[in-house]
Amino acid sequence: MKSGKKIRVLVVDDSMVFREILSRGISSDPYIDVVAKAVDPFDARDKILEFEPDVITCDVEMPRMNGIEFIRRLLPQYPLPVIVVSTVSEAVFDSMSVGAVDFVTKPDVQSPGSVEGFINEMIDKIKTAANAKVLDLKSMITSHGLINDNIDTNKVIAIGASTGGTQAIYNILKYLPKTMPGILVVQHIPPVFSRMFADRLNNSTAFEVKEAETGDYLEQGRVLVSPGDRHMKVRRVGDKYKVECFYGDRVNGHCPSVDVLFQSVAKEVGDNAIGIILTGMGYDGAKGLLAMRRKGARTIGQDEKSSIVYGMPKVAYDIGAVEKQVSLENIPHTIFSMLR
Repeated sequence: MKSGKKIRVLVVDDSMVFREILSRGISSDPYIDVVAKAVDPFDARDKILEFEPDVITCDVEMPRMNGIEFIRRLLPQYPLPVIVVSTVSEAVFDSMSVGAVDFVTKPDVQSPGSVEGFINEMIDKIKTAANAKVLDLKSMITSHGLINDNIDTNKVIAIGASTGGTQAIYNILKYLPKTMPGILVVQHIPPVFSRMFADRLNNSTAFEVKEAETGDYLEQGRVLVSPGDRHMKVRRVGDKYKVECFYGDRVNGHCPSVDVLFQSVAKEVGDNAIGIILTGMGYDGAKGLLAMRRKGARTIGQDEKSSIVYGMPKVAYDIGAVEKQVSLENIPHTIFSMLR
């Protein structure tokens, strides 16, 4: 967000009631200016040209053209950060795959507390989106033809991400074979969606992916995703590793926190681990990744050019936590080189 300049927002929603609730709510922030409202994607297209917004909020379910198709058509012509507003459904991940930078779940408009929480979350995400880059991830990602042999499968791989992370994680896992060592993931994501995210990865990659539960063991070819409302730690049990998921205070503003996972990996796994920090706003994960590196773990940070929000990877890099900083498309190859 540029200092002293208001963020210009276009609100796209076919419900007049919801357009007004959202517009009035986010306009209460002194740094946000709702410059226009649109009833559908066709109306939105005209208002993009007229009002030149910095950020767009967009409903998924709309008449004439749904939000996902709108984003797919919009971004090649007007690369603007889009925040999707949706009911609880897998559509949010479809929207991320076509270029949306973030999503927020629709509140119960009959519940003042639900609406207030939604507005506060929306304000935070608009401010993050104003700093986000709109990337054509499909053009960036290419297959590396990774070879399955001669890798150390007894390692532990820990990944942390926030804004833009769901698509980044998918773009890494889809190029890794099931022969990889066990992988732990903390993605800043609301509850319910964490299970959907895990199920989606399970169905679209070579791995067995599940939302983690206390007592789950990390195994070759398995990915455990932290629940969206609980921290996740790893514990060493003999020559194996199992996870604990628990409720707790927010750490660095987040539960689950990447730092909580990374600190436990540093303590329990030591130099037998690889830590990866991906796109996201803030500084969660930086200190934990540094702790991992100091214990002898290999560490990777996503570079600025390929990050939707170069926040978490930048802080980690700046404090010396990142051993290798690489583009998203080169992360699978870098993991492989570290496992050889």
